[in-house]
Amino acid sequence: MDSRRTIVLVDDLRSFVDGRSAEVARTSTAGVQLLDRYRDRRLDELWLDHDLGGDDTIWPVVEVLERAAFDKRPFDVGVISVHSANPAGAAKIAQVLRHWGYRVHLASGSTDVGYLDAPVVS
Repeated sequence: MDSRRTIVLVDDLRSFVDGRSAEVARTSTAGVQLLDRYRDRRLDELWLDHDLGGDDTIWPVVEVLERAAFDKRPFDVGVISVHSANPAGAAKIAQVLRHWGYRVHLASGSTDVGYLDAPVVS
Protein backbone atom coordinates (compact mmCIF):
# COMPACT_ATOMS: atom_id res chain seq x y z
CA MET A 1 0.00 0.00 0.00
CA ASP A 2 1.22 3.50 -0.84
CA SER A 3 2.41 5.02 2.42
CA ARG A 4 1.58 8.51 1.17
CA ARG A 5 -2.12 7.93 0.40
CA THR A 6 -4.53 5.61 2.12
CA ILE A 7 -7.29 4.43 -0.20
CA VAL A 8 -10.07 1.92 0.44
CA LEU A 9 -12.37 0.57 -2.28
CA VAL A 10 -15.57 -1.34 -1.46
CA ASP A 11 -16.83 -2.93 -4.70
CA ASP A 12 -17.72 -6.51 -5.56
CA LEU A 13 -16.32 -6.50 -9.10
CA ARG A 14 -14.38 -3.39 -10.02
CA SER A 15 -10.84 -2.26 -9.26
CA PHE A 16 -8.79 0.82 -10.03
CA VAL A 17 -7.84 0.73 -13.69
CA ASP A 18 -4.64 2.71 -13.15
CA GLY A 19 -3.35 0.13 -10.68
CA ARG A 20 -3.22 2.57 -7.77
CA SER A 21 -2.52 1.02 -4.42
CA ALA A 22 -5.67 0.43 -2.37
CA GLU A 23 -7.17 -1.97 0.09
CA VAL A 24 -10.20 -3.64 -1.47
CA ALA A 25 -13.27 -5.17 0.14
CA ARG A 26 -15.60 -7.21 -2.06
CA THR A 27 -18.53 -7.51 0.41
CA SER A 28 -20.18 -5.24 2.96
CA THR A 29 -18.91 -7.49 5.76
CA ALA A 30 -15.34 -7.14 4.52
CA GLY A 31 -15.92 -3.39 4.11
CA VAL A 32 -17.03 -3.04 7.74
CA GLN A 33 -14.00 -5.03 8.88
CA LEU A 34 -11.70 -2.84 6.80
CA LEU A 35 -13.23 0.34 8.24
CA ASP A 36 -12.75 -1.05 11.74
CA ARG A 37 -9.01 -1.30 11.01
CA TYR A 38 -9.00 2.39 10.07
CA ARG A 39 -11.07 3.57 13.02
CA ASP A 40 -8.37 5.87 14.39
CA ARG A 41 -6.37 6.46 11.21
CA ARG A 42 -6.72 8.80 8.26
CA LEU A 43 -8.33 7.55 5.06
CA ASP A 44 -7.51 9.82 2.14
CA GLU A 45 -10.13 8.24 -0.12
CA LEU A 46 -13.03 5.85 0.44
CA TRP A 47 -14.69 4.54 -2.71
CA LEU A 48 -18.15 2.98 -2.35
CA ASP A 49 -20.29 0.95 -4.73
CA HIS A 50 -23.97 0.46 -3.84
CA ASP A 51 -24.76 -3.03 -5.11
CA LEU A 52 -22.28 -5.66 -3.94
CA GLY A 53 -23.70 -8.81 -5.52
CA GLY A 54 -26.77 -10.83 -4.64
CA ASP A 55 -28.65 -9.17 -1.80
CA ASP A 56 -25.54 -7.47 -0.42
CA THR A 57 -25.35 -3.67 -0.51
CA ILE A 58 -23.08 -0.97 0.89
CA TRP A 59 -25.58 -0.02 3.62
CA PRO A 60 -23.83 -1.86 6.50
CA VAL A 61 -20.69 0.19 5.68
CA VAL A 62 -22.71 3.42 5.50
CA GLU A 63 -24.30 2.58 8.87
CA VAL A 64 -20.83 2.27 10.47
CA LEU A 65 -19.93 5.72 9.13
CA GLU A 66 -23.27 7.13 10.33
CA ARG A 67 -22.96 5.64 13.80
CA ALA A 68 -19.44 7.03 14.20
CA ALA A 69 -20.64 10.53 13.26
CA PHE A 70 -23.70 10.21 15.52
CA ASP A 71 -21.38 9.29 18.39
CA LYS A 72 -19.35 12.44 17.56
CA ARG A 73 -16.36 10.35 16.43
CA PRO A 74 -16.65 10.46 12.62
CA PHE A 75 -14.09 8.65 10.56
CA ASP A 76 -11.28 10.86 9.26
CA VAL A 77 -11.90 10.55 5.52
CA GLY A 78 -10.64 13.09 2.99
CA VAL A 79 -13.33 12.29 0.44
CA ILE A 80 -15.88 9.54 -0.08
CA SER A 81 -16.42 8.78 -3.77
CA VAL A 82 -19.66 6.99 -4.58
CA HIS A 83 -19.09 5.30 -7.93
CA SER A 84 -22.20 3.13 -8.12
CA ALA A 85 -23.99 2.46 -11.41
CA ASN A 86 -27.22 2.59 -9.35
CA PRO A 87 -28.17 6.30 -9.55
CA ALA A 88 -30.88 6.18 -6.87
CA GLY A 89 -28.63 4.22 -4.52
CA ALA A 90 -25.69 6.56 -5.12
CA ALA A 91 -27.82 9.64 -4.46
CA LYS A 92 -29.15 8.18 -1.20
CA ILE A 93 -25.64 7.26 0.01
CA ALA A 94 -24.43 10.79 -0.75
CA GLN A 95 -27.43 12.37 0.97
CA VAL A 96 -26.99 10.31 4.15
CA LEU A 97 -23.23 10.78 4.43
CA ARG A 98 -23.37 14.50 3.67
CA HIS A 99 -25.96 14.86 6.42
CA TRP A 100 -23.33 13.55 8.84
CA GLY A 101 -20.67 15.96 7.60
CA TYR A 102 -18.67 13.70 5.33
CA ARG A 103 -17.27 15.14 2.10
CA VAL A 104 -18.90 13.10 -0.69
CA HIS A 105 -18.25 13.09 -4.42
CA LEU A 106 -20.69 11.37 -6.78
CA ALA A 107 -18.42 9.51 -9.19
CA SER A 108 -20.91 7.37 -11.10
CA GLY A 109 -19.44 6.55 -14.46
CA SER A 110 -15.93 7.27 -13.21
CA THR A 111 -13.19 5.91 -15.44
CA ASP A 112 -11.02 5.42 -12.33
CA VAL A 113 -12.73 2.09 -11.62
CA GLY A 114 -13.49 -0.66 -14.06
CA TYR A 115 -14.03 -4.35 -14.61
CA LEU A 116 -10.48 -5.51 -15.06
CA ASP A 117 -11.42 -9.10 -15.84
CA ALA A 118 -14.10 -8.21 -18.38
CA PRO A 119 -13.77 -9.65 -21.87
CA VAL A 120 -12.37 -7.31 -24.48
CA VAL A 121 -14.95 -6.19 -27.02
CA SER A 122 -13.61 -5.44 -30.47
